[in-house]
Amino acid sequence: MLTNRSKVVVDKKMTFSERIYLPAIIGGLFITIKHFFKKKATIDYPKVTREMSGVYRGQHVLKVDENGAERCVACGLCAVACPAEAITMTGAERKPGEEKLYREEKYAAVYEINMLRCIYCGLCEDACPKEAIFLTDRLVEVSSNRDDMIFGKDKLKEKYFNEVDITKRLTKEVIEFKKDKFHLHNQMD
Repeated sequence: MLTNRSKVVVDKKMTFSERIYLPAIIGGLFITIKHFFKKKATIDYPKVTREMSGVYRGQHVLKVDENGAERCVACGLCAVACPAEAITMTGAERKPGEEKLYREEKYAAVYEINMLRCIYCGLCEDACPKEAIFLTDRLVEVSSNRDDMIFGKDKLKEKYFNEVDITKRLTKEVIEFKKDKFHLHNQMD
């Protein structure tokens, strides 16, 4: 014997009540009946929805300013910050007459997010110097087609009449910082 951890196995005979399994069946029925009177762990989803957390990160949105012009300047910082490499964009120069469409001289002609790759970390919104992209509290629509899950500007751009409120996610420190117009990036609004 190499160790002192060996156990002696005993072939113990079962009693009569153990052989007919009646106590085990009654114990199982008792547990089942007890669960009938407990609160359900699930909800009836289409009819009832759960309240989302205040910091829930869902559908992305490309914000527009108060005049309806796009905020994104295609700097690419969101794509660089994305650990999943889900964001791709192509920049273009603004043409004369498009001043109402784009705030700056450069804009994102193509802006796509692969929602299958996105991990909803929020680093893209942290990296954006123009506060152009945010993650909202909306659920991302589902599709069985992979191509439908690549969201372009048509699905991401905020409609001016359907503005997304992101102030719920801002802490009081961030709100106070944004009031300080000494910093150049706070002077753009």
